[in-house]
Amino acid sequence: MSVELAQRAARVLGAARERNLTLVTAESCTGGALSVLLSEAPGASDTFHGGFVVYTKQNKTAALGIPEILFKEHTAVSDAVAKAMAMGALASSPADLAAAITGVAGPEPDEDGNPVSLVHVAVAARDGAVLHEAHSFGRLSRGEIIENAIAGALKLLERAISGDE
Repeated sequence: MSVELAQRAARVLGAARERNLTLVTAESCTGGALSVLLSEAPGASDTFHGGFVVYTKQNKTAALGIPEILFKEHTAVSDAVAKAMAMGALASSPADLAAAITGVAGPEPDEDGNPVSLVHVAVAARDGAVLHEAHSFGRLSRGEIIENAIAGALKLLERAISGDE
């Protein structure tokens, strides 16, 4: 990961710490990379609870309680599933905020025909507020898509922490 992303993750954790907020992640296409980035930041252990890597639909259901009907109605790469992942991570942890990422990092479209570079990011809070953004990053490498997805999640976390909805 880039130094810039590591610095941004540290700033997010610092802002959360200042507001006595804790974080959890739920990741699919990023394979836990956001969790690694957050866990490597200084002082992470008092703010970051950990994360769920839920790469398959089956594990999204088993670990986060995502109803299978959402996959049939919206596919795994959708706003509905990203939001449900964030809410499921909150339900399965003591954290105050949950960031979720689901998408297609490539090199091929997913089994539902979602194109490479389509990513949905969501952040859910205990008070029920949910932020969401969809991204299409274009013709980037798998690594670049993952880094951009993480940057999107950090941006939403910053908004949620600051209360800027």
